[in-house]
Amino acid sequence: MTESGEHHNRRTADAPGSSDSPADAPGTTDPAPAETWWQVFVHAVRGTGGDPTSGPLRRAVILLAIPMVLEMVMESLFAVVDIYFVSRLGDHAMAGVALTESVLTLIYTAAMGLGIGVTAMVARRIGEGDREGAARGAAQAVVLGLVLAAVFGVAGVAWADDILRLMGADEAVVATSLPYTRIMLGGNVVILLLFLQNAAFRGAGDAAIAMRVLWIANGLNIVLDPLLIFGLGPFPELGVQGAAIATTIGRGTAVLVQVYTLFRLGGKLRLLRQHLRIQPALMARLVRLSATGTLQTFIGTASWIGLTRVTAIFGAEALAGYVVAIRIILFAILPAWGLSNAAATMVGQGLGAGDPDRAERAAWIACRMNLAFLGAVSVLFIVFAPAIVGLFGGTEGASAVAVTGLRIVSIGFVFYAYGMVLTSAFNGAGAVWTPTILNFFCFWLWEIPLAWGLSLLGGLETTGVFIAMTVSFSTLAVVSAVLFRRGKWKTAMV
Repeated sequence: MTESGEHHNRRTADAPGSSDSPADAPGTTDPAPAETWWQVFVHAVRGTGGDPTSGPLRRAVILLAIPMVLEMVMESLFAVVDIYFVSRLGDHAMAGVALTESVLTLIYTAAMGLGIGVTAMVARRIGEGDREGAARGAAQAVVLGLVLAAVFGVAGVAWADDILRLMGADEAVVATSLPYTRIMLGGNVVILLLFLQNAAFRGAGDAAIAMRVLWIANGLNIVLDPLLIFGLGPFPELGVQGAAIATTIGRGTAVLVQVYTLFRLGGKLRLLRQHLRIQPALMARLVRLSATGTLQTFIGTASWIGLTRVTAIFGAEALAGYVVAIRIILFAILPAWGLSNAAATMVGQGLGAGDPDRAERAAWIACRMNLAFLGAVSVLFIVFAPAIVGLFGGTEGASAVAVTGLRIVSIGFVFYAYGMVLTSAFNGAGAVWTPTILNFFCFWLWEIPLAWGLSLLGGLETTGVFIAMTVSFSTLAVVSAVLFRRGKWKTAMV
C-alpha cells in the first residue's frame, strides 16, 4: 500500500471548526426541507436513506452514523451490564474477568484488523459500483476468520490456566475464573465472525443490518446474564461461568442471523457459495491490507494488556477499580466509535466514487459531531463520577480507584473525539500504515513507559496509569489531525 506526496487544495469547508459548504449548511438542504429529523432517523434505522455517495453530505453522514451509534450504544450497555452482575460475585471474579478480557484483546485485535481490511475493500468496491467484488472480498475475510478462530480456540482451552497465571492471577483468581476463561477463549469464533460480517455490512453502507444483529447479541446477553449467573427461576446458578455462557449464546445467535442475511436476504451485499472458495490473488490482497490493520489494532490493544499488568501490581482491589473505570469509559467511547465507523465508510465510498473532497469533508463533519458528544459526556463523568461508580458496588478502595480514573481519562475526551474519527478515516481510505505507526509511537513508546514511570517511580500507583492513558490518547489525536490535513491518504490503493 503506498501513499504519494500529492497534496490537494482544500476549501474552507474542509477544515475543522469551519462552516460547511452551502449544500451542507444547516437550514438549507441538510436535511431536505420536506424531510423532518424524525424521518431522517427512521430512514437511518431502516436502512432506507439512499446512497451515501450522493446527496447532502451532512445528511449522508447522519444516515450512516445513527445506526452505527445505536449499535455501539448496545455494545457499551452490554459492557456495563456484564460487569454490573459480575461485580456482585466479588473482587476475585472481577479480577478474573479483567484478565480474561485483556487476553481476549488479542482475538479482538485479529477481528478488528480483518475488519479494517474488509471495510476498506467493500466500501471501495461499493463506491465503484462493483458489488460482485465487494461480495468476494467479504467472503474471503470470513474464510480467513474461521481459520484464525480454530487456532485461537484450541490454544485457549488447552492453556487457559497458564494464561491466567501469566497475566498475574493468583490461585484464588484462577480457581474462580478458569471456566469463564475457557468458554470465552474456546468460543472465540462468534467474536471473529460477528466483527467481520458487521464490518462488511458497514463497508457496504448497510449500517442498519449491523445494528440489528448487535442488538440481538447484546440483548440476549443482558437477559441471560442474571439468569445464569445467579440461577434465577429454572436456570442453574453458574456464577462467573454463566456470564461467559450468556455472552457466547448471544453472539452465536447474532452470527446465525448475519449468515442468513448475507446468503439469503442479500441487499447491497449478497454472498454465494462460490464466493467462499479461496481466491489466491484476492486473499493475498486482503491479507496484506488486513495484516497492517491487525498490527495497528494489536499495537493499540496490547497496550491495554500492558496497562492491566501494571495495575495488577497493586492488588485485586486496584484491578477491580480499574475494570469498573474502563467499562464505564467504554460506555461513552463505544457510541462515539459509531461516528468513527460512519467516517470510514464515507471516506472509502467517496474515494471509490472518485470524490476525495467529499470524503474529506465527511470526516471533518463526523469529527465535530463526535466532539460535541464526547465533550458533553466528559463533563457528566467529571461531575458525577462518585454516583456513577457507586452503581457498581465493590469495596471502598476499588471505588476510589474507579472514581479517580474516570475523572482523569474523561479530561482527554475532547481531544480523542478527533483522534477516533480520523484514525477510522485513514483506515477507510486504505491508508492503514498511518494510524499503525501512530499507535506504535503513542501507545508502546509513550503510554506504557509513562504509565510504569508515573505509577511506580513516581509513586502515583493506579493514578499514574490513568494519566498516561489521557496523555497518549490526546497525543494521538493532535498528530492524526495534522497528518489528515496533508491529504496523502487520498491516493491510497485498496
